[in-house]
Amino acid sequence: MKRYGILLIGCGHIGKEHLSDIYFRENIKIVAVADTDIERAKEMSRRVGGALYSTDYRDFLSMPDIDIAIIATYTSSHLEILKECIRSGKHVLCEKPIAACYEDGEEFVKTAKSAKTKVLVAHILRHNSSYMTIKRLLDDGVIGDLRLIRMTQNHHALNWNRYKRLMEDCSPTVDCGVHYYDVAEWISGERITELTGFGTKIDEDSPRDNYTLVNFRMSGGCAGYYEAGWSRTLRSSNEKEFIGTEGRITLEMRDRRGQDTEEGDLITVYHKSGAVYDTLNVPSVYKNMYAQLEALIDMIENNTEGEPSID
Repeated sequence: MKRYGILLIGCGHIGKEHLSDIYFRENIKIVAVADTDIERAKEMSRRVGGALYSTDYRDFLSMPDIDIAIIATYTSSHLEILKECIRSGKHVLCEKPIAACYEDGEEFVKTAKSAKTKVLVAHILRHNSSYMTIKRLLDDGVIGDLRLIRMTQNHHALNWNRYKRLMEDCSPTVDCGVHYYDVAEWISGERITELTGFGTKIDEDSPRDNYTLVNFRMSGGCAGYYEAGWSRTLRSSNEKEFIGTEGRITLEMRDRRGQDTEEGDLITVYHKSGAVYDTLNVPSVYKNMYAQLEALIDMIENNTEGEPSID
């Protein structure tokens, strides 16, 4: 079994999420970490047993025992780092959004598709057992034809400085929304064809509108919305509901259940015929970073397209 050497670029919140789930795996070795904040890099190095650390990821790109670079930096830096990693012959797992503007996004995709190494974008919910279960139920026609998707994810942003920095690059409905527009297309098998929406600035010192709501229509007749806000005054909320001609599917995350949290996420299926409810307990890792990394390793070893493919 090959052991893959990892370079983590970006030791903030999402970088910690990556390493906390992969550093103890038998086929993974954390070789080096990098962050512009040297203290964060030092702390991450200690967390994973003394990996090399630096403020500059380029210090490590020539190391032959590094196979994969995980890009967990702010959105605006993704394209430049991707190019450097590919030039150095490294495979890449890159956090989303891939870029802060459409033009850079196009260049990112072009760069990834022309690379000799493999590039996977971190659509983490593709590897979430609850969403995989919902997709299976929809594919089996359990609620008839899907007609409406309701998705809400608001954050009571107590760590305000972190959220403000994220919004310098893009709005909540882009940063988090990338996951849920992908989920909508993936589980429905349809493509989003129309987007409308609005935003407003709740906190005066927010870099941009920090409450956003997007409505979408899809190629097969389904419609939906995604609501996302990061504010010091918003109430935290997380609702996911999929409504069809014969019923609906509701997802309740484990940490929001009033009881039986040890059973995992709760999926409730309502059947219009007979007004019957079915419930499913799904043991699920919300951010299954290792499963996602395994998808990249499968791309490397078996020349697969990845989940999801860059297209």
